[in-house]
Amino acid sequence: MKNKVVLIGCGNVGMSYAYALLNQKTYVDELALIDLDEERVMGEVMDLNHCLAYSPSKMKIYKGNYSDCHDASLVVIAAGANQEVGETRMDLIHKNSRIFKTIVTSVMENGFDGIFLVASNPLDVMTQLVLRYSSFPKNRVIGSGTTLDTARLKYLLSEKVEVNPKDIECFVMGEHGDSEFIPWSLVSIAGKSIDAFVSREEMESLEESVRLSAYEIIKRKGATFYGIGMSLVYITSAILEDKRIILPISSYDEENDVCISTPAILGKSGAEKIFIPLKREEEEKLKTSINVIKEALERID
Repeated sequence: MKNKVVLIGCGNVGMSYAYALLNQKTYVDELALIDLDEERVMGEVMDLNHCLAYSPSKMKIYKGNYSDCHDASLVVIAAGANQEVGETRMDLIHKNSRIFKTIVTSVMENGFDGIFLVASNPLDVMTQLVLRYSSFPKNRVIGSGTTLDTARLKYLLSEKVEVNPKDIECFVMGEHGDSEFIPWSLVSIAGKSIDAFVSREEMESLEESVRLSAYEIIKRKGATFYGIGMSLVYITSAILEDKRIILPISSYDEENDVCISTPAILGKSGAEKIFIPLKREEEEKLKTSINVIKEALERID
């Protein structure tokens, strides 16, 4: 059975994902691009196809439409308004909720039966809306969540302690936004608690740096897209190759009735939440994030 990905939204984030996908050996056989700007899509398709001679991928890349969703393994939604300088992710909620209702309705009208992967902000809210608009099984609606924030933390810690970021065990959890937090009790390097490497003051500084990373990048270059593009490819690979790796993606939390970023096992059937014991103060931070997302959902028309 072929693995077909339909990408909806060909702006900076969508095309960073497509280009990263092209540059890695993945199990993607077809990539269909959908965007309101059809001329741009044709240009992107041409540009990407010209990479194939030097790419490890053999995927078929083409301009698609919503009918392509009927046999897709994965629909990736990167459409919506961008976060501008001075805006929070939550400031995008009304613009993007209307866009998403149209997108998800169109996808479902064409018989889609795969997995949704959401990349648009406010991430957890948009993931919840896809779940609401699609009425899909809860394990098959996934947001990129705090996977990117976790990659940022790994990088910053690796610079601090001079260790490869791949060898650092950590998660950023909660909302992909201003209420996200780092459960330091879960952070370790070579089996040693992070306390052996950094001080409490350094932890606080690192947490602030992770939280403010997007704002700093947007202030300097107008948008963030390479990091999320790579994160989406990592998630795509986990799903299509049934890797069953653990990532802090945004998916439905049964106990709290909300989509939020906590560790989950990712494979071909989607997301499977796992219980991670937290310290009391970490539990309180998670509750704060849950409430932020719920309050945002209540503001949607």
